[in-house]
Amino acid sequence: MRRIIIVGATSGLGNELAKIFISLGWKTGIAGRRSSVLEEMKSAAPDQVEYQVMDITRPEAPEQLLDLIQRLGGMDLYFHSAGTGKRNPQLIPEIETNTTQLNAMGFVNMITCAFNYMKEHGGGHIAAITSVAGTRGMGLNPSYSSTKKFQITYLDALAQLARNLEIPVRITDIRPGFVKTPMLSHADYPLLMDPGYVARKIFIALTKKRRRVIIDYRFGIITFFWKLIPQAIWERIDIGHR
Repeated sequence: MRRIIIVGATSGLGNELAKIFISLGWKTGIAGRRSSVLEEMKSAAPDQVEYQVMDITRPEAPEQLLDLIQRLGGMDLYFHSAGTGKRNPQLIPEIETNTTQLNAMGFVNMITCAFNYMKEHGGGHIAAITSVAGTRGMGLNPSYSSTKKFQITYLDALAQLARNLEIPVRITDIRPGFVKTPMLSHADYPLLMDPGYVARKIFIALTKKRRRVIIDYRFGIITFFWKLIPQAIWERIDIGHR
């Protein structure tokens, strides 16, 4: 029986993906901040599911992850779905620092723990949800776009490190476009996608062990052209901050 750990499983894409893997018979470890959701998921499949209430920004989070892995009986796939982001052209400091703490420090807390576990236990597969927003720095959400770029670069570094160390740790960088999740409930976004649709696309990418995937093709086209825009022009684009 294959074993997956999903951090950020209490809502959004992490929750949708957990349902898919549980339905397919995988032993599934779930973690997040909302104990009531985790308990409900455990009660629905008690023989398959183990859970851990966790704040990934806390120093004890890596030890909690290792404890969850032990209770699950091991880990073949680590899936990181925990994150936050808000529009903040006003640069409210609390929003910027909270986003950075969760998307950067919390991300490193978990990803390094998962990587080191796999290095010591014969390899595995690490996947994380980054974002197409990590393509360019965006004035509409500075800390979100910057931390997503950080995550993309960090995963690139770990993929290189795994090859240098000659250990079988596979890395998958998943970059969704706009998805109808609670994180986007506070504002209108174009081209919003259904979470179930995106989760199925992610599942396919994971089974194929893709190195990176943009979901869906429309955002692949958008980010391709974003990269071609000269910086001097990019800085003059109206972000609709009013």
